[in-house]
Amino acid sequence: MNLVYDVLVIGGGHAGCEAATAAANMGARTCLVTMDMNKIAQMSCNPAIGGIAKGQIVREIDALGGYTALVTDATAIQFRMLNRSKGPAVWSPRAQCDREKFIWEWRRVLDSTPNLDIWQDQADELIVEHGEAKGIRTIWGAELRAQSIVITAGTFLNGLMHIGRRRVPGGRISEPAVPHLTESITSHGIRHARMKTGTPVRIDRRSVHFEDMEIQKGENDFHKFSFMSRRRTLKQLPCWTCNTNIDVHETLRSGLADSPLFNGQIQSTGPRYCPSIETKLVTFPDKPQHPLFLEPEGEDTNEMYLNGFSSSMPMDVQINALKKIPAFRDIHVYRPGYAIEYDYFDPTQLYHSLESKIIKGLFFAGQVNGTTGYEEAGGQGLIAGMNAAIRCCGGQPFVMRRDESYIGVLIDDLVTKGVDEPYRMFTSRAEYRILLRQDDADARLTERAYDIGLASRERYDKWIEKKEEISKIEHFCNTTPVKPKDINTVLEKLGTTPLREGCKVADLIARPQITLENISEFIPGMKELLDSPADRKEETAEAAEIKMKYKGYIERERMVAEKMHRLEDIKIRGRFNYTAMQQLSTEARQKLKKIDPETLAQASRIPGVSPSDINVMLILLGR
Repeated sequence: MNLVYDVLVIGGGHAGCEAATAAANMGARTCLVTMDMNKIAQMSCNPAIGGIAKGQIVREIDALGGYTALVTDATAIQFRMLNRSKGPAVWSPRAQCDREKFIWEWRRVLDSTPNLDIWQDQADELIVEHGEAKGIRTIWGAELRAQSIVITAGTFLNGLMHIGRRRVPGGRISEPAVPHLTESITSHGIRHARMKTGTPVRIDRRSVHFEDMEIQKGENDFHKFSFMSRRRTLKQLPCWTCNTNIDVHETLRSGLADSPLFNGQIQSTGPRYCPSIETKLVTFPDKPQHPLFLEPEGEDTNEMYLNGFSSSMPMDVQINALKKIPAFRDIHVYRPGYAIEYDYFDPTQLYHSLESKIIKGLFFAGQVNGTTGYEEAGGQGLIAGMNAAIRCCGGQPFVMRRDESYIGVLIDDLVTKGVDEPYRMFTSRAEYRILLRQDDADARLTERAYDIGLASRERYDKWIEKKEEISKIEHFCNTTPVKPKDINTVLEKLGTTPLREGCKVADLIARPQITLENISEFIPGMKELLDSPADRKEETAEAAEIKMKYKGYIERERMVAEKMHRLEDIKIRGRFNYTAMQQLSTEARQKLKKIDPETLAQASRIPGVSPSDINVMLILLGR
């Protein structure tokens, strides 16, 4: 075998799978190095994809030509659109998946991707020559060479698991840690630190008293993750909810002395927005209960995941506390929850392409950049894989703006601001939420991905067809008049003010009570228009309706984004000696030197760089 490639991807998690397929589909001869081919894209924590802002990232991965959305739709056992009570800017798809089927669907994708090999082994040493990454050596003595290398090692780098006072090295339960790769990378000047995450107990459904829980069913409408998927095919299963109580809390408090989070055993920072149950007790001591969500792991298994009960308490404390909940009074568990500490690398040492500023040809993606979540990892992996392939042929890096995608927001936050805790995406992190909706990811990104060679012709053609259908609906609504005598009775039934004079259909759609669906049968020609194309008619109609209903907000936010583009166009890397710029504050000089921003806009987002500092730089640029 010839173990020389264009791109090497180290790690077969969500970031690694997206990176490897992206690089291979762009024509780069690629090899994915993973420790266990039977745990490709393992859902280490909850068996779900999507959620608030995370669902938008998955839609963006799909629009760019990635696979997470397709795999999710093929293995979904429950789908819901979150935030429906709010505006469409923050609607977020989420799906429970069959954990085992998810793995094997990803394996099918990898095995059928041209230009892609898989090598089962453990990376041990990074090969660097003259400041450039050239390959890796494995624990079994294999040497693999490549022009670009993508590190997506997740929680495996010096991973250390905790249950109570017991500590076991490992990257995931029953899987070994990677002990030497961090040191091999940091020996070249790349900074690293430690972070912590955790996962809950796994429960045998046969021991659960479901009559003491509240059922939470999914939705079976037209929504899905991928623009290319057909309807979901697996059996749809419910989730269940209940709450902790005072007795549970008292049992947990009795074990705090043996909690690695509070006895000094764990020193690293955990995720703020996904805290352990013991952290919730300490942070919110007066709260009498916390919600729990019992989620199925698959169609054909009794294993269930208890969302909301992440813990590293001693196992007897975890189990005894759960028995205080009526639904779990006879509980049997497959394993307790545990915490894990692992190494990550300072993402401010990366360009927006996710290539290292220190070692040429070395890219980082996923939890090694200080993020948490399958979706954040997959989005980074896709961009790293694309740019690793582009580097092999000397092209310009593929970089996305903050007003173009949540992935763009994610990467800009990482490389500009860095992290001091595991980074999780929220809609509130994006300034341009109205422009970054889940329904328009294909409109924002598919043509860019097609132009660069990642999105397929089939995907591009389907998007163009959808784009044309949306335009037809908009044109019909903008040009078709409605008279009061023809529609007022309908408007009164829908709870909205009758017309005093005629208007266009688009003016009616702007009203919150009116939708294309509930007035289509009363507008001649509309129902026939909305029924095409048959396989995506609901998706197309929804996209057209949102564009018309929120037209003013969308246009206003686009104007704000265009103003910011002026600063994005001003390149400053290499033009200033920040240390010598006494006009700037000391903090600004230090931060600018450390980050070395590409543009003035990026500089403006660095914590500690004030608007007056930006004005000084603008004046100096003018000179």
